[in-house]
Amino acid sequence: MSATPAPSLFRRHAFLFWTLGALACVLAWDAGGQDLAWAQPFGSAQGFPMRDQWFFVQVMHEGARRLGWLLVLLLTLSVWWPLGFLRRLDAGERAQMAVSALLSLAVVSIGKNLSATSCPWDLAQFGGVARHVSHWALGVLDGGSGRCFPAGHASAGFAFLGGYFALRRKAPGAARWWLAGALVAGLVLGGVQQVRGAHFMSHTLWTGWLCWTTGWLCDVAARALRPRFANLNAPSAEAPHAST
Repeated sequence: MSATPAPSLFRRHAFLFWTLGALACVLAWDAGGQDLAWAQPFGSAQGFPMRDQWFFVQVMHEGARRLGWLLVLLLTLSVWWPLGFLRRLDAGERAQMAVSALLSLAVVSIGKNLSATSCPWDLAQFGGVARHVSHWALGVLDGGSGRCFPAGHASAGFAFLGGYFALRRKAPGAARWWLAGALVAGLVLGGVQQVRGAHFMSHTLWTGWLCWTTGWLCDVAARALRPRFANLNAPSAEAPHAST
């Protein structure tokens, strides 16, 4: 019987190649300077007309933010009380889903709080006072309030990308749907903020990449740690009874 061929280099490191490929695309977007071009259809020197539109603010911003946190809470509770397809996973895999979402939210939040980049509605081109400065011009202030990179609101969808990695082995069908849902949610929420003038498209794309990478690294760590925990939880051999 012929031996099973070894998997190709791409298959062995598929997620690394996908992550690097996505990084190249996001860097290409930055290098192309597309942010202002994509913001101009929605804003003018008088500002962004849809900035305070009720549906965008109350439903797509406030409502989506609360829904995202509710899902994080449900994922955390599912570690002990799983429902539906989550029952196919063990407690460690369910914990991975919750932890990867929380870490993704933390990474984006920390990045925003350290950023000197202001939002589109703060720029002089759109009725504000700041000047446009690349978010890679570290330490260069643009004259605005800053703390607008990456896109925090889009992380309410993208933060759940890590769930794909936890699901893909035991529930591949659910994993694909979960991945698609997180991607669509993140892009839609980022798009709404683009229309409102709250973020540039690059902010949304970088949030997606950061959340994907965080979820992948959580999976790498979980796979590395799983054998150690399995060994710790394995029943030890009973000590021999002392002879009487």
